[in-house]
Amino acid sequence: MKFDNVMAEINGFGRFQQRTIFLLVIPRMTLPFHFLLNNFIATIPPHHCDISTLDDGGLFRNLSLEERLAVSVPIQQDGSPNSCQMFAEPQYHLLLNSSSNFTDLPMVPCQNGWTFDTTIVKSTLATEWDLVCDKKPVNRATATIFFIGVMVGAAVFGYLSDRFGRKKMLLLSYIITALFGFASAFAYNFPMFAAMRFFTGLGLSGISIISVVLNIEWVDIKHRTGLVVLMSMDWSLNTAVLPILAYFVRDWRYLTATVTTPLLVAIICWWWLPESARWLISNGKVNDAHFYLTKCAEVNNREEFMADLTPEVLSKVIIVEKENRKYSYLDLVKTPKMRALTLFSGIVWFGVACTYYGISLNVSGFSVNIYLTQFIYGAIEIPGKLIVLYTLNKIGRRWTQVGMLVLTGLCICVNLFIPQDLGNFRTAVGALGKMFSEASFTAIYLYTSELYPTVMRQNGLGYCSFMGRIGVSVSPLMILLEDVWAPLPSIVFALVAFTAALSASFLAETRNICLPETIEDVEQRRYWVFI
Repeated sequence: MKFDNVMAEINGFGRFQQRTIFLLVIPRMTLPFHFLLNNFIATIPPHHCDISTLDDGGLFRNLSLEERLAVSVPIQQDGSPNSCQMFAEPQYHLLLNSSSNFTDLPMVPCQNGWTFDTTIVKSTLATEWDLVCDKKPVNRATATIFFIGVMVGAAVFGYLSDRFGRKKMLLLSYIITALFGFASAFAYNFPMFAAMRFFTGLGLSGISIISVVLNIEWVDIKHRTGLVVLMSMDWSLNTAVLPILAYFVRDWRYLTATVTTPLLVAIICWWWLPESARWLISNGKVNDAHFYLTKCAEVNNREEFMADLTPEVLSKVIIVEKENRKYSYLDLVKTPKMRALTLFSGIVWFGVACTYYGISLNVSGFSVNIYLTQFIYGAIEIPGKLIVLYTLNKIGRRWTQVGMLVLTGLCICVNLFIPQDLGNFRTAVGALGKMFSEASFTAIYLYTSELYPTVMRQNGLGYCSFMGRIGVSVSPLMILLEDVWAPLPSIVFALVAFTAALSASFLAETRNICLPETIEDVEQRRYWVFI
């Protein structure tokens, strides 16, 4: 008897599993909130140099605001004031001839800070610490710093969760995220804010990977696909909720605190979460596993099955390779098929995450209101999940992953040929790319969890998430390539998507297959394309 047979007997998707899903939905609300928060707290509103220092007490004081700008700040081609330069002294002759050539007039960088348009947002990182013009890359780097924290957290919590258990590390990730999330809102300078965001990302990474694995390890084979798609729905719904929150909470400090608040409820709900019975058995804690399985059977009204399933019988459900063996990331590369799995799954995760956030973090790149664009991007993910729910069961995990990545790359390529002035059309194609990209993200969580064995599942998912977060960390920097050549970021993102699709085609199919429990199960698995 395998563990999946046990789960089927006690109802692998009963009230016990549904309660666990609900309890994990609460902390998972904070994932899209924080992962996409930079779209709102780091947005750069229209701005121009602060011209108050040019007030000489004479003619300048008697001018209207429009006239003051006309004589103080050069006009750009689109008719808006220059964001980073001003005239060295007022050019009053421009009041009579505004079409004069500006190139011959002496100009200097902004001397006394900037004046920001607060119509759309009241306060952002850019307005708080003047992260514009020469400091614009610093503003963009806030997302990179956050995702480096997520990347480090994936490695840390991947190891700790396999070493000390899912439940304990989940509580630790709650506490870290809540503590540093609220601290971010009270940061009094940018270095402090950046440090707080790093540790917030580190904690969120634990919530992300542990919640998925804990849920997957508590359901039977036939419900795994539906479970992962159902869990990923909370991401899409909350991605659509985020712009609504941001619309009403337009101060970055209050918004940061608001999106962290659900974790206070999650910490209370943690007491009712179960530990993974699979993990407990794999680590020789059979009595604890029997306790949780009995509770599961009671809640699901299957108590009669547990009468014959004693701890002694349960200890033979999962054959442990070596008693008390401690696994580490080195076990990912010690055997041939594990090495190949580690290589290709890492490339796929890098590509999936890089393209997803390349699209998600560039909402201001379209000629549509950022709140509306973010809402569309969240809503469009829902039909994408319904598509992937069908394809995962019909054509399998491998070709679903390959297909969604290819379609993502094609949408990015199509947008290269759409003129900038067709903003609505560009948004529509970008939304399609976002839909396929999210579909590939949904599939990869399930696929990875099925590829890695129980004894290495959190290590494997932690490593893959680490690779994915490298992709996320570099995606904001890739967007800066538009300063070199406007189409270059899209070309790079498309190539990354196609490379990830090629790597996914080399992985094994896992549809309707029992989860591997040991490394030996992986080495004996058939239907690997590359071996």
